[in-house]
Amino acid sequence: MSEKNTFYITTPIYYPSGKLQLGNTYTTVLADAAARYHRLLGDDVFFLTGTDEHGEKIQKKAAAAGTSEKAYLDKMAKDIKELWSLMNISYDKFIRTTDVDHEQAVQKIFQRLLDQGDIYKGQYEGWYSVSDEEYFTESQLAEVYRDDDGNMIGGKAPSGHEVEKIQEETYFFKMSKYADWLVEYYKNHPDFVQPSSRMNEMLQNFILPGLEDLAVTRTSFDWGVPVPGDEKHVIYVWIDALANYITALGYGSDQDDLLKKYWPANVQLVGKEIVRFHIIYWPIMLHALGLELPKEIIGHGWLVMKDGKMSKSKGNVIYPEDLTSRYSLDAVRYYLLRAMPFGNDGVFSPEDFVDRVNFDLANDLGNLLNRTVAMINKYEAGVIPAFVSDQTAFDADFEALVAEKLAAYQEQMASVHTADALESVWAIVRRANKYIDETEPWVLAKKAGDDVEAKEALAAVMAHLAAGLRVIAAMLQPVMVDVPKAIFEQLGMTLPEDGLSLKALAMADLPSGATVVKKGQPIFPRLDVEEEVAFIAGLVSKDTKGKGRAVKEAAKKEEQAKMTEEATGKAAIEYDDFDKVEILAAKITAAELLPKSKKLIKFTLDDGSTKPRQILSGIRQWYPEPEVLIGKTVAIVANMKPRKMAGELSEGMVLSAEKNGIVTVTILPDSIEAGSGIE
Repeated sequence: MSEKNTFYITTPIYYPSGKLQLGNTYTTVLADAAARYHRLLGDDVFFLTGTDEHGEKIQKKAAAAGTSEKAYLDKMAKDIKELWSLMNISYDKFIRTTDVDHEQAVQKIFQRLLDQGDIYKGQYEGWYSVSDEEYFTESQLAEVYRDDDGNMIGGKAPSGHEVEKIQEETYFFKMSKYADWLVEYYKNHPDFVQPSSRMNEMLQNFILPGLEDLAVTRTSFDWGVPVPGDEKHVIYVWIDALANYITALGYGSDQDDLLKKYWPANVQLVGKEIVRFHIIYWPIMLHALGLELPKEIIGHGWLVMKDGKMSKSKGNVIYPEDLTSRYSLDAVRYYLLRAMPFGNDGVFSPEDFVDRVNFDLANDLGNLLNRTVAMINKYEAGVIPAFVSDQTAFDADFEALVAEKLAAYQEQMASVHTADALESVWAIVRRANKYIDETEPWVLAKKAGDDVEAKEALAAVMAHLAAGLRVIAAMLQPVMVDVPKAIFEQLGMTLPEDGLSLKALAMADLPSGATVVKKGQPIFPRLDVEEEVAFIAGLVSKDTKGKGRAVKEAAKKEEQAKMTEEATGKAAIEYDDFDKVEILAAKITAAELLPKSKKLIKFTLDDGSTKPRQILSGIRQWYPEPEVLIGKTVAIVANMKPRKMAGELSEGMVLSAEKNGIVTVTILPDSIEAGSGIE
């Protein structure tokens, strides 16, 4: 008997400085769905999550709470574990960086890197954010404060947190030594980082301009792992925290069987705000230790509100507990995994959440189940008939679509594209509802009394609907924890304790003879839109402390905006507004005048992805021979909603400059690769 395939997936370890909100929860639910999917394939899965428990901010939080660091952290870790229990997260290990075996392994890692010359002692002076546990250069800050003489006196990190000037002795990791190796690794492993724009962004902004050595210890606080033999230094968070992915498997100990079995990781999930540490510092650290790199690191986007990223300081936070208690765990898990597009930000709004529950879950899926159960009771005495093909003119098309969407689903779940995978599931849901309208079982039932063919066709329709629902329920297993079982129960079937295998799922495998329930209960009751939108909006307004801070911050920003508008004549925007715009470099591979339009040019572009992108641009007046632009690298807005113009689809915008009525396309240097992020 052959050994199972292994699958190791990790989340970032969460910093327990406050209560986790819906955006934090997304990463862990995403990892859980991937872990569940691979278990249902029969893979040997190890799923890691945990908490990052050292650093100055923890020390300050504990002091403010009037307790010890360990007591503060024990409570926070308990709260996070309770949240993951509520969300039914199936992790295999929860690591805490205060675990003794982790701390000992981190000291061994530090000593090894020091002994082999990858770490050296020096002096650091620069700007530091306590909240982010990160150093910044002036150019990396979102906002810089200056005195009357123009001297820098402070600023804000891209996260919005204040930075402070520090000067201290520190140990540095010689990152610059490995810069060329990392560039070559990226080149030879183009799928290492997803989406690829994240890797291009790191190359352009941090590596190619000259990768700086990394400060890896601090002396201004002592809540951390002491440097062996130089205990006034504590090992700075990014060596300590990043090492958890291997120390959790026993690296640096005598019990490293899990490391030998599961490393390298198959997928490491991180939010885009910590991509730099995971795709620059982490690969270099692993390489220096002589370890293989993870097979894939996914830097996902944020779940944002209409006014920007969820943030306690803005008072726009939603907590998952509040949603699950009212709308069910499965509704929240479904929403998170359906609403977040791969790699890009997803926008949470009360209206969208309620619509997803009503239209996708109550109407499409719920009604399909209710109608099917009711018809099997009415037409087949409650017993599911045997599955037979080619009894109606619509069977083959229905079966073909299910097979097609099943294949797509397998690819999409394997690549952790859950929104696309769920769209494949709902394509089957919609097709099943359409199949009812096409086959008209009520008409077949009227003929079935003395028409054998009609009776057989009616039985086949009922079997196809039951088979479709069985497949749908199976496909939902990684995403929903209660609904698949409920669907099986209403169909009179039993879902196996460890789930129904997804390895060879097919409609034809429908077991016949099961007796459906007499009256099915709605798995998702329809919501009152006005009432529930108001309820969810009210959840946001509960954060009164955050609202107060937000009001003060808004007043300050309004004054700054007025100054900006007076100086530039343009309305000021927030950093979060700009951060929503994804600007990529793309190479024009084809350009032609659009015959149906007097203004439009149709461009085909290589944006670094696997398929060409089409953009229509109204610049025909200035480029009557657009082929002159073929081969040029231009800047595009990549995350605009596609729209139809003159009967053609436009997937973004080509950026251009305009002055005195003259428009010029923004041409980028040829050295910038297609797909590079532009900020």
